[in-house]
Amino acid sequence: MLYEAVLRDTRPVEWFEQAQAAERRQDWDAAIALVSTYAECFSIDPYRHNNHLWHMDLLVRAERLSELTERALTDVHARRRLNRALRERGMEAALRDRARAGDRDALYVLVRLLCEASRAQEAHRVVQDIGPDDQYAHQIMARFRSPSSRQQFIGPPPT
Repeated sequence: MLYEAVLRDTRPVEWFEQAQAAERRQDWDAAIALVSTYAECFSIDPYRHNNHLWHMDLLVRAERLSELTERALTDVHARRRLNRALRERGMEAALRDRARAGDRDALYVLVRLLCEASRAQEAHRVVQDIGPDDQYAHQIMARFRSPSSRQQFIGPPPT
């Protein structure tokens, strides 16, 4: 058609559009390569910071948990996204190991997971074993307690 050339978009494709297209195709290598180039943790540029969060999400969707685990050693966003991914996959043992190694977010994610699964006694044991003085972990458990279930816990309620 004569007008086809006139109506066709001839702009150069921006990296963002390329990354989105790669993500739709589930071409994780391409999407991650594109997004990571424009990603920066704690950047003053909100777009770069948002791209960093997108990058962490792409790593999970690409099943690159080992890479995310490595990044989690120094990157709080990677650590949080890794813990969410472990929770989504029901990997309680991995969350427990991370919590024992000192990852407080892993502890909180694990306690929420157990409480939501009506395993409050187990959540209580986890908190007592890993973070008995962690007030936030106790607060998470308290949100899931009802007055009738308070008796099932050993020891005094957290203050």
